[in-house]
Amino acid sequence: MNNFLDLCRAAIGAPYVITNEADMVPYLTDWRRRFTGRAQAILRPGSAEEVAALVKLCSEARVPVVPQGGNTGLVLGSVPDDSGREVVLSLGRMNRIRAVDVINNTMTVDAGCILAQIQNAAAEAGRLFPLSLGAEGSCTIGGNLSTNAGGTGVLRYGNTRELCLGLEVVTPQGEIWNGLRGLRKDNTGYDLRDLFIGAEGTLGIITGAVIKLFPQPKAQLTALAAMQTTDNALALLTLAQQRCGATLTGFELMSQFCLELVAKHYPQMQLPFPQPYPQYVLLELSDSESEEHAMETLESLITSALEEDVIQDAVVAGSIAQSRALWDLREHITLAQADEGKNIKHDVSVPISRIRDFIRETDAALAEQFPGIRMVTFGHLGDGNLHYNVSPPVGVPADEFINRQHEVNQVVHDSVNSYNGSISAEHGLGALKREEVKQYKSDVEMRLMRTIKQALDPLQLMNPGKVL
Repeated sequence: MNNFLDLCRAAIGAPYVITNEADMVPYLTDWRRRFTGRAQAILRPGSAEEVAALVKLCSEARVPVVPQGGNTGLVLGSVPDDSGREVVLSLGRMNRIRAVDVINNTMTVDAGCILAQIQNAAAEAGRLFPLSLGAEGSCTIGGNLSTNAGGTGVLRYGNTRELCLGLEVVTPQGEIWNGLRGLRKDNTGYDLRDLFIGAEGTLGIITGAVIKLFPQPKAQLTALAAMQTTDNALALLTLAQQRCGATLTGFELMSQFCLELVAKHYPQMQLPFPQPYPQYVLLELSDSESEEHAMETLESLITSALEEDVIQDAVVAGSIAQSRALWDLREHITLAQADEGKNIKHDVSVPISRIRDFIRETDAALAEQFPGIRMVTFGHLGDGNLHYNVSPPVGVPADEFINRQHEVNQVVHDSVNSYNGSISAEHGLGALKREEVKQYKSDVEMRLMRTIKQALDPLQLMNPGKVL
């Protein structure tokens, strides 16, 4: 009998220590179903105290811990390796909304709360939690914080880091740090909160958070604009920022090929234009004054963009259903690409002013080395984050193309680095980019990161093999 697992059962209850292989599989396989690891057990604590008790047992037994939220990550950051030594610590049972403070505009939540659950709870309180991304129906706020997730509202509200005021964290030694302070100003030493946000569970396990809420906008309007080039898209961004200011909350770039894939695999979704255009921008305004004011602002923007030949056509959603339909086009790109077959994904960021040159130069370099490849380029143009994805040429077996992933990545990431960008904008490093990032970070930066890791997790038990 495994004494370590017996102690875990005693700490959280036998039903919450999963060792049956079939029941473990969903926790061991990554979202893209490219890798399945092995683990001693899946541990499902119900409170921060139970997390602390489990981590203390893991520390004493020298058992590595892989924290897991919704397991929706794309870089192998939330699944164990294939050694079978690790345990997966799933926070799915920790899903309480602990408190809502409408005057302070904050909400205190368990780390296992599903993002959509938090959005709904905020709306019920007459507030907005603006983090929004494709996996919001299954990802958790703990995972969002651990990867510093971005999403579609970064332009106005910032990444998850900017939406968090305080954390509760279980340290690698099994202690609970209670930093659940809903303060906008707290200048009392090192900002421990920011150490754990974006650390992918390698420094400790986030078990709770105080997050920011905002007033519900009086109106949200969506428009889809068609244009010839990414230059036009950048010109529209500049114009929109000048005309709309802080009401501009979303600005998403999509190429024609992206939407061709959506129409191919989801024929019920059709573009609202009589002819195709090379590029499209989906933009959203959130207005605190009135729907009339929002519509006036948006129509003025569209009129100016048409008159200045920045865009060739545009449609403004006239209802919630029409707005949802436009967003569905954007959100189904990833699904459509998956339906098309295996592909190579890149989550990169470059300075906004250099996006046009990056796309043009990198597209050309890839086309020269891999003739016939198909580029699926879309993303958050307003904050410089592109999902720069590559599908194999027609007729080339997907597995044959995937075997050349390292060569493709080298071209893309070298180009990103030459533009002073980042090879991971919002997905994290996980195990997938752990080695590759060493090519692009300085020795000083890597040494500082290792120093922090060693200081907080000297036994190297927190999500080992991820990030570092």
